[in-house]
Amino acid sequence: MAISLNELKRTTALSSPRILVHGVAGVGKTTFAAGAPAPVFVCTEDGLGTLEATHFPLAKTFDAVMEALAALYSESHAFETVVVDSVDWLEPLIWQKACQENGWKDLEQPGFGKGYVAALEFWRQYLEGLNALRDERGMAVIQIAHTDIKRFDSPEHEPYDRYVIKLHARAAALLQEHSDVVLFANYRISTVKSDVGFNKKVTRALGSGERVLYTAERPAFLAKNRYDLPDSLPLSWAAFIDAMPHRSCEQKDS
Repeated sequence: MAISLNELKRTTALSSPRILVHGVAGVGKTTFAAGAPAPVFVCTEDGLGTLEATHFPLAKTFDAVMEALAALYSESHAFETVVVDSVDWLEPLIWQKACQENGWKDLEQPGFGKGYVAALEFWRQYLEGLNALRDERGMAVIQIAHTDIKRFDSPEHEPYDRYVIKLHARAAALLQEHSDVVLFANYRISTVKSDVGFNKKVTRALGSGERVLYTAERPAFLAKNRYDLPDSLPLSWAAFIDAMPHRSCEQKDS
């Protein structure tokens, strides 16, 4: 069927967000996700601890993760948010799947990075599953990741270290592109220099324990958002959702 200009629409209704949150260990990423509306966890690691949350059995294969997403898509339920905890523990399950499908002993066997390229196909299948839950079931998506510190070779400045998502670079780029919001969670820290004598000074880190979500990229960390959020927020779902724009109208152009 031919497409007509009469079918053009102007949509300002916000779809449920696709959120990727990464941060230092123990900062509260899982607690943040648990504050979302009616969450259900797809766990690839035992990261819930004592937190009370509804979750699927621990997924030990890629197929188990996809079966959980399929159940949320096809069965009746009242969940409003799907949380994947965590994507860096999902990654070895994807590598395992790629090796099984191709008869490799490991991802290095095909050489020249071809194994990691092949693994992207399973990452795409997984993201398609999340998109179906968001677009057709109206569920918000939260993916939790640990963070890593890696050297960044800037074309404009001297190399420096920054916090990045703890995934293979190709997979990390794919998930960042897929997400509407990439949040970096950390403790708010300041530094002071102290004189220790003999014309020497040491730098000490100070912090009150305040936990912060960063929503915009800085040299020290990766972050982004498509909602014009403040650069930083308290690390809580309530603070995040209060900062989100609230619009709901769909108009048809004529």
